[in-house]
Amino acid sequence: MTAATAFAPGAARLRRPVAVRTLWLLAGVGLIALLSILSVSFGVRAVSLADIVSALSGHDDTIAQAAIIKRVPRTVLAILVGSALALAGATMQAVTRNPIADPGILGVSSGAALAVAAGIAFLGLTDAYGQMALAIGGAALAATFVYTVGSLGRGGATPLKLALAGAATSAAFASLISAIMLPRVDLLQSFQSWQVGGVGGAEWPRIAVTAPVLAIGALICFASSRGMNSLALGDDMAAGLGEHVFRTRLVSALGAVILAGAATAVAGPIGFVGLVIPHVCRMLIGTDHRWLLPFSALAGAALLLASDIVGRTIAPSSEEIQVGIVTAVIGAPFFIWIVRRQKVREL
Repeated sequence: MTAATAFAPGAARLRRPVAVRTLWLLAGVGLIALLSILSVSFGVRAVSLADIVSALSGHDDTIAQAAIIKRVPRTVLAILVGSALALAGATMQAVTRNPIADPGILGVSSGAALAVAAGIAFLGLTDAYGQMALAIGGAALAATFVYTVGSLGRGGATPLKLALAGAATSAAFASLISAIMLPRVDLLQSFQSWQVGGVGGAEWPRIAVTAPVLAIGALICFASSRGMNSLALGDDMAAGLGEHVFRTRLVSALGAVILAGAATAVAGPIGFVGLVIPHVCRMLIGTDHRWLLPFSALAGAALLLASDIVGRTIAPSSEEIQVGIVTAVIGAPFFIWIVRRQKVREL
């Protein structure tokens, strides 16, 4: 697989001592704690740390308490979705040995969105479990289709071929979503808001449904981390070391699909988190997936929290910029930089 040539050389160099990795993980936890406080504080009505403490003790004024109650689930959802997307991206990059793998770029998020749109329009599906099941199924079908198409021809699944297959699939799915939703004026506005990607509509019941599914996907990915390290050496070498290559790739991909599908079902198709975060984390913590995966989850949560805060603070008080737009602004230039850095050539 030619993508391995571009993706693997840094693996031998990017190693970090355990103490350095531990410090980075602790820094990630501290950053999330800080951003969580800022996320609860910023909004149409600014809330101070004293207001937050007073609200938790039940002595705050009604307006501040209402703002805090609304922002806490939003903060929790941003943490969950950001972690899931970053973890899914890191896993997809390991499974495909492709430096530009990401749920959005490979069409996985679009497949989940199409499945949800079809379920809402044709089945009247509003149940959170049903939508999540459809999203995961749509994500799995899209991932299988894109990887199959990208593997055709000379060289197998190269980064460029996978990106082109994912882009074409995403465009086709977007057209199908529009065709499904345009006649449904009653659903169009709310679905368009969801399709941009955001965490503004967070609710505790929805989070309670989503969190266990994301936990299952994360556990599958973490359990496959040693196998991902073997895959980085190449299929032949991994098999020589006793790794069951097909099974490892299948199980890891299953975890990534669950994470991407569930995150899309609850927050919409948010792009580029799974692309940007794993690359940054490799620079800081190395390429050992036993460390890279948990650190990517922390960094993804931090990125989505920061993006949500930015979207709320730079827009007028009556509106806000959806987090999906902010991550796209950050991720698109990063995507171009990665492609140029890897010197990908069209076959």
